[in-house]
Amino acid sequence: MKKELLPSFLLSIICLILFSGIYPLIIWGIACVTPNNGEGEVINVNGKKYYANIGQKFTDDKYFYSRPSAVAYNAAGSGGSNKGPYNEEYQEDVKKRIDTFMVHNPGIAKSEIPSDLVTASGSGLDPDISIQGAKVQVKRIAATRHIAEDKLYSLIDNQTERPFLSMFGPSKINVLKLNVMLENLK
Repeated sequence: MKKELLPSFLLSIICLILFSGIYPLIIWGIACVTPNNGEGEVINVNGKKYYANIGQKFTDDKYFYSRPSAVAYNAAGSGGSNKGPYNEEYQEDVKKRIDTFMVHNPGIAKSEIPSDLVTASGSGLDPDISIQGAKVQVKRIAATRHIAEDKLYSLIDNQTERPFLSMFGPSKINVLKLNVMLENLK
């Protein structure tokens, strides 16, 4: 018994030191040399601080809507809904989101609504939407703000983030940055 107990105890101590001490220090050191010292991308609007890498809730018709969040945009409790696509409660949630979207965006067919506007991400904090997710909202925002649709399409094009090396991942738009630029649009 002594032969098995001592090695397991030593391995536990080594893992504790390595994964609770050394590894976090290495990651912290790397974060310290990144832009904003690992704080993420901070945007100040009217004296208030927002993080562009964390999803924000936008529900007013004059703004582009964010992707739904399974955690109510609470960064302290990141996580998905853990409901599968055939779960009845999940399907009901998605149906409600589609119905709500269609009420606020009349004239849009259900088939035109991208999935990212009615389904939460795995983290519940995705700050980005697809290009189609932004474009499908243009008519509502143009009517609410009395802005020409071309200006909004141009704004979407300017705020589009292209894939890394033009091949890794989809093009996307950060909703917070897009809405900040929308506020500055005259």
